[in-house]
Amino acid sequence: MNNHYDIIFIGTGSGGSTMAYKLAPSGKRILILERGGFIPKEKQNWDAHEVVTVGRYRPHEEWLDENDKPFKPFIHYNVGGNSKMYGAALFRFRESDFEQVQHYGGTSPEWPIKYDAYEPYYSIAEQLYSAHGKRGVDPTEPWATSEYPLPPLSYEPLIKELNEKLELLGLQPFPLPMGIKLPQDFTQTESPVMLENFDGFPDPTDSKADGHTMALRPALQHKNVTLITHAYVEKLDTDASGKRVNKVHANIHGEKIIFDADIVIVACGAVNSAALMLRSANEKHPDGLANSSGQVGRNLMLHHNGCLVAFLKDKINDCVFQKSLGIADFYHGAEDSDFPLGEIQLMGRNDEDTILWLAEKIYPAKSYDELKQMTLDFWLTSEDLPSPENRVQLTKEGQIKVYYKRNNYTAYERLKDKLKEVLAKVGKLDDRFADIRWAGYDLDVSGMSHQNGTMRFGTDPQTSVLDLNCRAHDVENLYVVDASFFVSCGAFNPSLTIAANALRVGDHILNDVLKINIAMEMETINR
Repeated sequence: MNNHYDIIFIGTGSGGSTMAYKLAPSGKRILILERGGFIPKEKQNWDAHEVVTVGRYRPHEEWLDENDKPFKPFIHYNVGGNSKMYGAALFRFRESDFEQVQHYGGTSPEWPIKYDAYEPYYSIAEQLYSAHGKRGVDPTEPWATSEYPLPPLSYEPLIKELNEKLELLGLQPFPLPMGIKLPQDFTQTESPVMLENFDGFPDPTDSKADGHTMALRPALQHKNVTLITHAYVEKLDTDASGKRVNKVHANIHGEKIIFDADIVIVACGAVNSAALMLRSANEKHPDGLANSSGQVGRNLMLHHNGCLVAFLKDKINDCVFQKSLGIADFYHGAEDSDFPLGEIQLMGRNDEDTILWLAEKIYPAKSYDELKQMTLDFWLTSEDLPSPENRVQLTKEGQIKVYYKRNNYTAYERLKDKLKEVLAKVGKLDDRFADIRWAGYDLDVSGMSHQNGTMRFGTDPQTSVLDLNCRAHDVENLYVVDASFFVSCGAFNPSLTIAANALRVGDHILNDVLKINIAMEMETINR
């Protein structure tokens, strides 16, 4: 077995899969190592009890919090990574997200490169991930050189009416930019796909535009690309100089195999990528690989995320696919807030177990079938700020330990109040939305929601781990292309930014490292 490759990828989430797609046409010998396997297409894919309550596709793994209390992180090890379970909202970061911004909890730092450097790659990523959307309606959206490749998803009647009422209040609701590849968008010869269970669920129809379906699968069509699943990378070794990774130690179905490559690209997710660096400490890198700055694992950000469910007084919600509308009017602040609050969007319907749990003190006697018609589910996101004390470490036994304390939580609490105020005003316009009762839940550290920031990029090797091309300052053939590189995280889903950055770094490797010029025509992306 020839274990030498030109490029080795570790991880197949949004970053790894997108960059594999970018580099696959190079003809270079590429190996992709994925810790998990393929999620089987089975009836349980859309079984809410199995997926949400039982955690059918989650790993049997425990991490520790700062008090050494074990918790089960809400993560997934499988081909496509967490993108297989994501909600597929494909937001560009706003121009302000790349600038220094003051928040309730402190300062969100300036990025070393700005929105204009990412804009062309956002456009390509929107094409690649079949983004449905509409320009000019989101009041915070940044400038763009192209329209969305596909029109926005249609509002179902209740959502259309809610949109109209919000506009009457002077707000500017907008259709969510969604990554969905529906056969009816491209051909009239296939049966239409009707989506329902979506956020947090794998999609057996392959309509969700995840990393595996949209990027990794076409990458694997190239004969020079090999995928090995159930391959846990234990550590990376360097040569005697400490300047190059020369061994990738993998455990594949219990068998230890060593690979080597000219370029190693890590995309395990912000926590696990940092953990891999810490596990790879050696004589030249005593505090962890690429960690001369001491920044590996620090500045972990998770977003302040949570669900707020409006329990309506009437059975009026017959929506099948509810995740279609967003509100960003409070993203940069509000009349009673000088600081940013965040964004609000409708989410996929909560599962039966969650709704019954939320309704225990509100409508304890009602069945799920009744409650489902009375609920309107919202997802709220506020910015988390980087803090060196929020970090990933390893115990002596190698177990992941996460230190995390909330900051800027005031913005999130005020955003919840704003949503309640808005719906109360809607209730004065439409009696069906009056007398709402509220219940919800906030994600804590175990949610691992939108993890990022553990190996920030920058120009100063003393304060950053990666350079502007996401190559480690200390190791000349090591790149990291998941959300570890983030300097700050805005208040939008990071997936599109991860994909855009992977395309950007891919261009650097092709043009400046491999000296290969590959023309990526848009029509070849629109498969």
